[in-house]
Amino acid sequence: MALKDQIMEVIGGPHPTAVATLNGKMPAVRFMVLAGFSDMTLVGATMKSSNKVAQLKKNADTALSTWSGKEYSDPYVEIMAKGTIHEDVATKKKYWNPMFEQFFKTPENPDFVVLVFKASEITYHGKNMSSMEVWKR
Repeated sequence: MALKDQIMEVIGGPHPTAVATLNGKMPAVRFMVLAGFSDMTLVGATMKSSNKVAQLKKNADTALSTWSGKEYSDPYVEIMAKGTIHEDVATKKKYWNPMFEQFFKTPENPDFVVLVFKASEITYHGKNMSSMEVWKR
């Protein structure tokens, strides 16, 4: 199986993902549910007023890590990415998920923003950490 396909098996669809941004000179890590797409982007939703949005406005560099969430021995990925903030209604509607309703009510909510993380490099760790390969944009 091609490396990109192996990566998609890990990031495809929504998964809990550790997202690290920079808070000044210190890393700030939190979990978000991000959905991965075949263009090697991961997309999630958050409040415009969140710390991560303020941090991304100052420095778009992010580090992400996720795995299937099934077995601890399953493959996982580490991702270097640039994060962008999208406030326009068209993008918010494009990525809207019914699970967002409890937090944001509607895509038109002005405090709801979409974060898009465009991977520049993805390190894939195989099952039981048996292998490691790097994909680069």
